[in-house]
Amino acid sequence: MMMRSGGRLDWDKLRVFHAVAEAGSFTHASETLNLSQSAVSRQISALEESLGVSLFHRHARGLILTEQGDLLYKTVHDVFAKLNNVETLLTETKENPEGVLRVTTTVAFGSVWLTSRLKEFIRQYPGIAVSLHLDDRELDLAMREADVAIRFNEPTQGDLIQRHLGGLQVSLYASPEYLKERGVPQTIADLKDHDIVTFGAGTEPFQDVHWFEEMLSKAGLQARPALAVNNIYGIYRAVKAGIGIGPLPEYFIREGSGIVRVLPEVKGTVADAYFVYAAELRNSTRVAVFRDYLVREINRARSQIALIAQNADTLRNAG
Repeated sequence: MMMRSGGRLDWDKLRVFHAVAEAGSFTHASETLNLSQSAVSRQISALEESLGVSLFHRHARGLILTEQGDLLYKTVHDVFAKLNNVETLLTETKENPEGVLRVTTTVAFGSVWLTSRLKEFIRQYPGIAVSLHLDDRELDLAMREADVAIRFNEPTQGDLIQRHLGGLQVSLYASPEYLKERGVPQTIADLKDHDIVTFGAGTEPFQDVHWFEEMLSKAGLQARPALAVNNIYGIYRAVKAGIGIGPLPEYFIREGSGIVRVLPEVKGTVADAYFVYAAELRNSTRVAVFRDYLVREINRARSQIALIAQNADTLRNAG
């Protein structure tokens, strides 16, 4: 990008530009920056004049970045994110970690398992402001869309640090009401008389997410596909509502009330969990303490899940 003679990138103008690009209008940006709308407009015009390019298309319903504006926004956004991170790294200490920690994970794991376990962490580290973003889409950690992620597909980017947290067994579940009405399947062949809930087309939260349908197909069964849902949490809600039998990760054994495991001998795919963060955060204390806390909670939960499954098998055998 060429600048006119004598022009330069002014940090104050770039800060205003970033706010306008984020807000999509001078009005909303002025509220964020606590400046008048005319002052914001003048700053943008001055920046465009110094660069010799238009940064926004002006429309009645707001502002749209031009090609040059989009290029500048991506660069400025990355720079500001790194500056904020450096500021936090410089001010936080090992004894008193602080700063914003943006965590992202899947909708199901975040809603059912993680949120219920954040209370102790938040109380233990009051200086860390946890921001949880639940999305089955993988946010770009290298572009600082989040600080850390809990993922169920192994990361492939070379600039990310990962720690394997273990595997989550996926099994079949149904609601007690459904089983009372339709009967409890004793073998895979019995599934031909049952309704099933499957994973539909969409962002796949882990590998081999369609193992249930593939197993039925290999067994030559034509079970009734009552519902396809493109979200694991949605499958849980459908199973709990009594729509049919569906596949869910093992943490639903303890966290997901209102469902029971069926055909425990049927072992589905194993969803491997990973704790992931950008390499530039390797020295961040807030990332380290959250990682260690998460590992402890997962190990504790795994022991509880094993005990619950063992008790359930004992009751089943006794019956």
